[in-house]
Amino acid sequence: MPANTTLAVLPMYDWPEVRAETDRLWQALAHELRDADFDSPSGLCREIDAQAAWADPHLLIGQTCGLPFVSRLKGRVSLVGAPAYALEDCGPGEYCSALVVRADDPAGGLGGLRGRRVAYNMEGSQSGHAAMLAAVAPFARGGRFFAEALATGSHRASVRAVAQGKADIAAVDAVSWELAKRHEPSASRLRVLLRTYPTPGLPFITALRPADELRRIAEAVAEGIGGLDRGTKEALLLTGFVPFSEADYDVISARLAEAQRLGYAELC
Repeated sequence: MPANTTLAVLPMYDWPEVRAETDRLWQALAHELRDADFDSPSGLCREIDAQAAWADPHLLIGQTCGLPFVSRLKGRVSLVGAPAYALEDCGPGEYCSALVVRADDPAGGLGGLRGRRVAYNMEGSQSGHAAMLAAVAPFARGGRFFAEALATGSHRASVRAVAQGKADIAAVDAVSWELAKRHEPSASRLRVLLRTYPTPGLPFITALRPADELRRIAEAVAEGIGGLDRGTKEALLLTGFVPFSEADYDVISARLAEAQRLGYAELC
């Protein structure tokens, strides 16, 4: 990558069905960032590995997961804030996980899933892995609760795994769950057992920058999201932008630490 080239990645909700809207989101952000004197790339980079992009010194805008942010990226990147999405039981900029089971599953609560099978997208995910750990920890006995755990690679694959009977429950990012209800047919065979406590949403980050640059980036992002057309906002569930602080994300590590204190460090 040339030294004067910047990088933009928005991989977290870049489903094929909303790719055009994600591109329109980037074009709106890029326009505002250029007006704020930043060298914005013409398009999103979809070829680079997300974790490599998050640590790239050329990163102008990226979206990461809250757990990698608090566990690996804090101090290595600058936090811009988080997009706000239209989500049930969540405040502006917050999100949660939907714990989904098959519609005909008789379980009335988490206790009914003891000894069953759990699907999760990947270790290191706040919404798919850590949120389930935190929710289940009070019910675990001797560090055990589920009989099997299946890593699926994505929230959409977790939805399919539960619908197909490969697993009995999964924690699905609330935005991904809303997208699944619109675009993933197997979601119609599932129901939400419960929702986890909200946390600040998936953060927008940039490479380490001085405070003035960071302020201008945050303002440009807020303006870009605010100026989107209604159809794009609705397709992406966007309602605005919240300039969270790093301390706001400490709740993620605190909940994970509590699960570990209760002796529940692994799903299975």
